Formats: sequence, structure tokens, C-alpha cells
Amino acid sequence: MSRAEQIFIGEAAVSWQDITAVARHGATLALTDSAWARIDNAQAIVQRIVASGERAYGVNTGLGALCNVSLQGEQLSRLSRNTLLSHACGVGPALPDEQTRAIICAAIINYSQGKSGIHRQVVQALLSLLNRRITPQVPSQGSVGYLTHMAHIGVALLGVGQVSYRGQLMSALQALSEEGLSPVELGAKDGLCLVNGTPCMTGLGCLAIADVNRLMQWADVISAMTFEGLRGQLDAFDETIIALKPHPGMQQVGRNLRGLLAGSEVLANSQGIRTQDALSIRSIPQVHGATRDQLAHATQQIETELNSATDNPLLLGTPETYRVVSQANPHGQSVAMAADLLAIAMAELGSIAERRLDRLINPTVSGLPAFLVSQPGVNSGMMIVQYVAASLCAENRQLAQPAVIDNYVTSGLQEDHLSMGTSAALKLHKVLENVTQILAIEYLLAAQAFEFFKGPRFGVGTEVAWRLLRERVPAYDEDRWLAPDIASSVTLLKNEESLETVFQVCRDYAAQTFQNNSNSRSSSVKSAGQAGASPEPTVINEGVAAS
Repeated sequence: MSRAEQIFIGEAAVSWQDITAVARHGATLALTDSAWARIDNAQAIVQRIVASGERAYGVNTGLGALCNVSLQGEQLSRLSRNTLLSHACGVGPALPDEQTRAIICAAIINYSQGKSGIHRQVVQALLSLLNRRITPQVPSQGSVGYLTHMAHIGVALLGVGQVSYRGQLMSALQALSEEGLSPVELGAKDGLCLVNGTPCMTGLGCLAIADVNRLMQWADVISAMTFEGLRGQLDAFDETIIALKPHPGMQQVGRNLRGLLAGSEVLANSQGIRTQDALSIRSIPQVHGATRDQLAHATQQIETELNSATDNPLLLGTPETYRVVSQANPHGQSVAMAADLLAIAMAELGSIAERRLDRLINPTVSGLPAFLVSQPGVNSGMMIVQYVAASLCAENRQLAQPAVIDNYVTSGLQEDHLSMGTSAALKLHKVLENVTQILAIEYLLAAQAFEFFKGPRFGVGTEVAWRLLRERVPAYDEDRWLAPDIASSVTLLKNEESLETVFQVCRDYAAQTFQNNSNSRSSSVKSAGQAGASPEPTVINEGVAAS
């Protein structure tokens, strides 16, 4: 799959895909001339304020509860430096490099709005960190909004702290030196700009959106395999029935399931064996579809924030006619709620997957050998992996508790309502990792169920998914060490190319079926001497979750 090698910021709105391309896939980031012009204009306003002696919060005053303390001259540079040093007090394990890179990328986008007042050379230094892959080590804990994470990024520009560089941890000063870079000299407002705004939660949110998109698609694939392995009743996915509840996500999941299961002789031979399936089997479109719809809403919230000016204060106008406005744009309520919503939606996706995989190993409902092993008793089979999935679901239930409704008072009553947006985003990433593991386990079990069907064809998409896993994980004939199998399944779920392979086969099959039906209809029309239009082919794997 082709990806952009360079992302330009300055004219069009930025998307979560742009952040992912830079943070995860190594695309370089550059600003257009117009973006630099906006940055320079805002900095010129800062210089005008400093020269005039007008008091403006964050430009020539203390911060937070110290906003009434006036500063001047050399104190302004010291304030910026001291802001970074005093705010860089996070704790806990460091963020993964891609998460830190996403935060830096989102911060640069914020400055490109030209409302912050940051010096050009500071933005250039941040671009150097990204494009030369010098990644500050940022402790993951300690933020009620945004301050500590950004401060740890900012001190790296001063040559302070540790960074990841060329596969090693080293001092920021050494990494800068090896790239021929010097520590940045900060001016008025630079320190506040570096710790302010919502780039932490938006950057992390963009990576989460990428992962949710991928996992939702795999969830459709894997659930289709489970449905087939349990010989589900296809009436539940009937196009006419699904259309009577027109949620967009549900419609797309219905199309995906029908495409994945098309041509299944296993299901054709199983129709009528029961009146209806359990809800975890027949409600896949309704549950998976609801998750897709929540993603659509969350994506709008996060991308809107990503393209917003979120500093405090904001600088409006020109150096000749300007306003300095203290306000609350750094409050990340929209992103915090979006991250909490996605955590709930994805915990549910993992929950229904655990209920499905439990049915696969339970001989009282599966119609398959107990615990999916041909000689149960001497072999425990897949019994205990269900315990693992249940444990992860229980953890997700805790993680799905909203972070945004927790509130504390900071900065001497100056900041007395907090979004907890960065905490919400980090919590969401933990949910996503757990859901990946749960789906990986369901994938193993569904593929093992396929081993007990000899002769009839599987669905066009489920067959491909089964064979993709079998290239990495052999069939389970007797007990063996299962942890590596789960890890191999997880690796496959993180592979976008394999996912695209599955859906491309489905699209090709649908297109060929449509063509054959059109040809047949055309022949019938000619014979009857009548004209008529053929229906459009089914659209598989499009909409919110499309790659």
C-alpha cells in the first residue's frame, strides 16, 4: 500500500492519516511558506508587546496562578527555559516513540495556525526532531491535560534529558551534536507555547483512530470466520432486514459479512439447523456497526481539534493592530470525551469477541470437538486461552470508565476544571492493545474450527483469512506452547497488507459475480426484447473504516 513520503502543513486541513504517516510510517513533515508567514506574524506581535511593555499573560507575566507577576528583559527568556524545566516532572515508563512523534507533529500543526507567537527557530527545531528521528523520552504519567508531556519534549530542545536516536538511548545534547544541531535559545512566550495546547491528546488520538480502523475491519473478518465455524444462520445478515435499521456502520458491516461469507458451502449446508443463533453471533452487524458509528463521531472531534488553535493566550491580527486574548482553548473536553467514547466502543468490540470465542470451544453449543482439539482429555486444547480473553475483557471494563468526569484542582484554584484528555487517550491505547489480543485469540480459535470441516468450501474472504493465519501458525493437533501462536496472530492483525488482501479478494469476487449476473440479465433482456438496468455491485469495506 502506497503512503505519502512527505506531509506538507499550511493550506489544507490535516487528517489523522497525516499524523500516522509521520509518527508511525516515517514520512517527513514540512511547512509551506504561508504557514511560516503566519508563525512569523504572531512572533512579531510578541516582539511588539515586549517592546511596548504592555502586560500580556504568558508573554511578559508569570504563568497560572502567577499571572499577575510582571517580567521584563532577560527574565522573559529565563521564564521560557524555567517553564520547561519546572513542568518536565512526569513519571512512569516512557511513551513509545511513535506516540511521542505524534504529539510533536500535532504541536507543530498547532503552531502553524499562526496564533501562538512561538519563534520560527523553535518550530524548526521540532521539525528536526521529527525528520532526523531524535525522539525525546517522555514519561507517560503525570498529565491532567497536556503540560508534562510537552515539557519533556521541550527540554530535549535545550539538550536536556534522554532521547531515542538510531536505536539507542542517549542524552539529548549528544544526539543534537551528532546531527550538527545546537540547543535552542528560547525567547518570550516560547516556553509557554511548548507546554500549552492539546497536541498530546490529539496526537495520541490520531494514532488510536488508525488502530480502531484496522481492528474494526479485522473484527468483521474474524467474526465472519467464527460465524461460519459455528454454522450460523445467514438470515440475520439479510440485506433487506439490515436495511430496515439504517445506521451507516451497521450497513457497512452487513455488506462486509456478506462479502466475506459469499460462496460458503459450509453455511449453505447449515441453513435451518436451528431457528436462530445466540445474540453474540447474530448481532455482529448491530454491535460492530455501532462501534463504527462512534468512530465516525470521534474522528470528527479529534480532527477538528487537530486543526484548531489551542494555545493560551492567542494572538490575533498584525503587529500594527493586534489583540492578545486569554481564553480556554487548551481545554481538551471534546477530545477527552471522544477518547472515552472510543474506549467504551472498543471494549464492547472485545466483549462480544470473547463471547463468540467462548462458544467456539464449548462443545455444548459449538457442535465441534471440546476445546477444539481432536483428542480432548489427554489434551486441554484451547481451554485456557478463553480465560486470557476473559481477563482482558475484565481489564477493559475498568479502562472503559470515563476519565473526563474525574476532576481535580490545580494551580492554586486557577485551573479548577480539567479534561484529563491525555489520560483518556493513553487509556484508550491500553484498551486497543487488549482488544488486539482478544481478536488474535478469536482468530486462532476460528481457524482451528475450520480444521474440522472437510470438503465444503468456506466463504471467499474467510478462506483467505484462514490461509493467511496458517502461513504463520500450524493447525493444533495436540497441546503445545500457545503463547507464541497468540503473538503470531497479533502480528498478523497489525499487518495492513494482509487485511487488504482479504478484502480485495472479496471485492474481486463481488465484481465478478456482478459481471456474470449482468451478462446473464443482458442475455435474458435480449431474448425478451426488453431493456432494464442491473443493480450496482456490493461495496465491501468502505466508509469510516476504509484504509
